[in-house]
Amino acid sequence: MIADAYNDLVFWKALTGVLQFVIPFGVILLGYLTGRHIERAHFRRILQRERQPGPKLTNLRALPGWKVTGSWLCAGSTVVASDAFKIFGAQLKNLIGGRLRTLETLLERGRREALLRMRDEANQHGADLVMNIRLVTSIVMKGAVEVIAYGTAVKLAENPDG
Repeated sequence: MIADAYNDLVFWKALTGVLQFVIPFGVILLGYLTGRHIERAHFRRILQRERQPGPKLTNLRALPGWKVTGSWLCAGSTVVASDAFKIFGAQLKNLIGGRLRTLETLLERGRREALLRMRDEANQHGADLVMNIRLVTSIVMKGAVEVIAYGTAVKLAENPDG
């Protein structure tokens, strides 16, 4: 009877010890996998939207030979946050220096999303082209970046000669 009680106590102590390790590790693993899944899904949605028809984008200031019949400012902005694992990895990499690949995807997602939102706005107004595009970035908070894309949306004449 005492041996059984002792064995039960040892079992529960061992189980408690294992759970103290497994539960935090499981939560960390779940967070990592969830963040990775969300980022990949966002990249897939961005790629689908980039393939849709819409105004062309360029950073040219002028279009020689084309007649512009209308123009207006259009912009798109987004705030993209990174998960804690990427921030932690970037902080470790920052200690030794070098390229922070973990945060490059954050900037890429923000840049592409802002450009798509700008293109969507230009498309809603019937633009053929968005030219003189500029990008502005700012850090909103640790691990989050705001990207603003703006440019001149133009409506072109049907005939390039006017």
